[in-house]
Amino acid sequence: MKAMRLESIGNLFVREVDKPVPGPGDLLVRVEVCGICGTDRHLLHGEFPSTPPVTLGHEFSGIIEAMGADVQGFKLGARITGDPNISCGRCPQCQAGRINLCRNLKAIGISRDGGFADYVIVPQKQAFEIPLSLDPRFGAFCEPLACCLHGIDMAEIKAGSSVVVLGGGVIGLLTVQLARLAGATTVILSTRQEAKRKLAERLGATGSVDPSAGDIIAQITGPDGLVPGGVDVVIECAGVAETVEQSTRLAKAGGTVVILSVMAQGDKVSIEPFDILFRELRVLGSFINPHTHRRAADLVASGRIDVEALISREISLDEAPEVIRHPPAPGEVKVLVVAGKG
Repeated sequence: MKAMRLESIGNLFVREVDKPVPGPGDLLVRVEVCGICGTDRHLLHGEFPSTPPVTLGHEFSGIIEAMGADVQGFKLGARITGDPNISCGRCPQCQAGRINLCRNLKAIGISRDGGFADYVIVPQKQAFEIPLSLDPRFGAFCEPLACCLHGIDMAEIKAGSSVVVLGGGVIGLLTVQLARLAGATTVILSTRQEAKRKLAERLGATGSVDPSAGDIIAQITGPDGLVPGGVDVVIECAGVAETVEQSTRLAKAGGTVVILSVMAQGDKVSIEPFDILFRELRVLGSFINPHTHRRAADLVASGRIDVEALISREISLDEAPEVIRHPPAPGEVKVLVVAGKG
């Protein structure tokens, strides 16, 4: 079978590899769709921990083709979405319910072979069934949506809250939709790209700003801004130093900042601890998707989240390495690797 292998940092190729065999408790899944994530680019450049050689791809869905011994609750031919993050269940963090902080965390597509392949092995506890009637492309959005749900949970958005989302990529645009579902009445997206600002407003944002058009702090929280004095919640989804630094300045006193994006490991930002203290800000990191993948799958299946609008293009597996080697094209949100494409 074909698989896209990260053979070493900076070296990404599609290769012929052996088709995997499911062990006890495992599902052999024929991959239908796998989404390209910004983390895949970080992995390529050594900016996020991984264990090459490994097949990348952690945003996938597909059809169960075979099952190992002791699998229960699944049938051949069912469609599943895979939660890539595998906790050990034994360490102190797992026993405290913080499975995303597991000391022995493994991830499909990062530390074990993933979904940029014809087939992937998924432990049954990581598999969540989704309807066969669902567009198979939509299953690839369950994993990023699950991560966004965790950030929304941490933000504790209440009915009537005001929210700023920094960054107009797929995470930012999913977060805009979730913030409105959570009850926020004001949701503002900040991004330089006009197409993404327009899309955000079509998806439920009540306003948007272009940070290249002037001081974003003044545009949003200044006396003549959209929310004078600051917002209840800021969710940082861009993954660059500038937006992380802006995030604490956009929150009002007593507000909450959630860092949802992935910056390159080792990057640093400048913040003012006195400001966080004096205005009693909550500054939180939101890491992956503990206990949220089932909710994400149900949301995608329900149609309450518009994922169709986020699909920029569909490519073949052979095209994927070249796409990952380059930054996203202007206006691009989500690129999907679709089985049988090309």
